[in-house]
Amino acid sequence: VLDGAITVLSSSDAVQPQTETVWRQADKYHVPRMCFVNKIDKIGADFKLCISEIRDRLSTKAFAIQLPYGEASEFKGIVDLISMKYFTYEGDNGEKQVEQEIPADFLDICKEYRETMIDAISVFDDELAEKFLGGEEISIELLNRAIRKGTVSNQFYPVLVGTALRNAGVQLMLDCAVAYLPSPLDVGAVQGTDIDDPEVAMSREPKDSEPASALAFKIMTDPYVGTLTFVRVYSGVVKSGDALLNPRTGDRERIGRLLLMHANKREEISEIHAGHIAAFLGLK
Repeated sequence: VLDGAITVLSSSDAVQPQTETVWRQADKYHVPRMCFVNKIDKIGADFKLCISEIRDRLSTKAFAIQLPYGEASEFKGIVDLISMKYFTYEGDNGEKQVEQEIPADFLDICKEYRETMIDAISVFDDELAEKFLGGEEISIELLNRAIRKGTVSNQFYPVLVGTALRNAGVQLMLDCAVAYLPSPLDVGAVQGTDIDDPEVAMSREPKDSEPASALAFKIMTDPYVGTLTFVRVYSGVVKSGDALLNPRTGDRERIGRLLLMHANKREEISEIHAGHIAAFLGLK
């Protein structure tokens, strides 16, 4: 049910066997992804080692688009190689992101990594390649366009960095998820068969105007509300009170309440649109 994924690694442990297992599964299902090197403020953090292990054990198509300024107890902030800006985090929970110029003692290293990154993504955009070879200035929009092309096509894996505990880098990571990972429109139509004749192939575009189709992928029992059925809607609009056909049983099941899940809290909604994930409560 995923259109894209973020692979989270610990900066002190790098690539673990379970990381390789999940990565292979993502390869099998052609899921575009980014990497987030977490806990950069932890003792033993080593961003270079993480990059090296990601490229050696996961994919040679992975490249850093951010760099940490300092590691472990010396961690001070993050440099974004796209905008070439330095970000620090203030407040009790790092909620205030402050943009600054890159420290002078770190600028040359950043330029070196940025050139490596641009060289890697230039194959996805002819205009970018021409400007890079000609030594011209390259806009942020052009870089973002090339990175998105490479990421969506599973030919480039951006590597980001931060520390979730201090909320440092999380804002940048979410921005990158929006900018680079595919939307349902990028993925296109979902393929299936006619329930009356399995030999007849059918497809549904990710549009609200299409007939409703959805996949229930997880069942969970909540002590407060009962059994929740997590569902990804591939086409159409599903509303509370609608009756949907279950092709496995041939029965029509009526949807009770619709819940939008936010980690440890729930929000009741009246309808869910194509491309979204929600929980059904009270299937009958």
